[in-house]
Amino acid sequence: MTDLRTPPVNDGDLFSERARQYAADKPLQRIHILEAGCGWGDGLDLGDREHRSTGVDVEDPALRAHTRARTDLGGWHLGDLRTVPMPPRAYDVVHAPFLVERVPHAELVLDRFVAAMKPGGLLLLRLRDRDTAFGFLDRRLPRRLRERLWNRLHRPARRSRSARAAGRAAARRFVPPPPAIYDRVASRQGMHAYCVMRGLVISEEYTSRDAVEALGTGSGLAGVLCRLVSALSRGRLTAAHSEVTLIIRKPENRFARVI
Repeated sequence: MTDLRTPPVNDGDLFSERARQYAADKPLQRIHILEAGCGWGDGLDLGDREHRSTGVDVEDPALRAHTRARTDLGGWHLGDLRTVPMPPRAYDVVHAPFLVERVPHAELVLDRFVAAMKPGGLLLLRLRDRDTAFGFLDRRLPRRLRERLWNRLHRPARRSRSARAAGRAAARRFVPPPPAIYDRVASRQGMHAYCVMRGLVISEEYTSRDAVEALGTGSGLAGVLCRLVSALSRGRLTAAHSEVTLIIRKPENRFARVI
C-alpha cells in the first residue's frame, strides 16, 4: 500500500517513487509506461526495473525536437491526442506532467488515458490550476509578456562549466510557451469532479507555488500580482498555489464505473 506520508520534495522524484512502488508489487511483470506530454520534461526513473516507455504529445516542431532527443522512449507518436495510437488497457502507468492545461478537449484526452490504463494502474498528473490567480494571469497576459515570463520560468539550470557549455546554444534559442488553453477540467476542482464521474481514486494530492516563486525570484512581482488578482476576485482565484500534483488509481474491480 502506498505510504501517503511521504513528503513530495520533488514531483519528479515522487512520481518515480510511486512508479517503483507499483512495479515492486508486480515483480514478474514488465512495466509499460505512457509518457503523455513527452515533448516537455523528463521521464520516470524506475531504476533497474525492466520497463518500456511510449511517448505521446501534440504535433509541434519544438515538442518534436525534444521528443527526438529523449533516449528513454521506446516509441512515440505526435499528433491529435484524441486520435494518436493508445491501445486499451495497455499501460501500467500514465505520466502526464503539465499537459492537461495546454491541450484542447482535455477531458476527452483524459478519457483516452484512462481507457489505455490497465485496471489498478496509476495516473500521475501535474497541472497548473485554472482556478488560481496564476492560472488567470497565464490565460490573460499579452502574448509577448507571456513569452518572456515563460522563458524565465523554464530557463535551464546551470550547475557547472561543462553544463554551461553544453546548454549555451539551448539557452540562446527561443522556446515558445505552450498554449494556455485551460479547459474546465484543468483545475483541482475539475479533476476532483472528473475522478468522481469516472470512478477513479485520488490517492495523493499536493499543491505548490513553484511557478509563482520561479517567476518572482528576486523581485517578488509574480506573488504581488497573484495576490492582487486574488483580492480583486474576492478570493475566488486563490494565490495560495499555482500547481496541483495528483496520484490517481484506476480501480481493479472490473465492475467499477470506469471507461
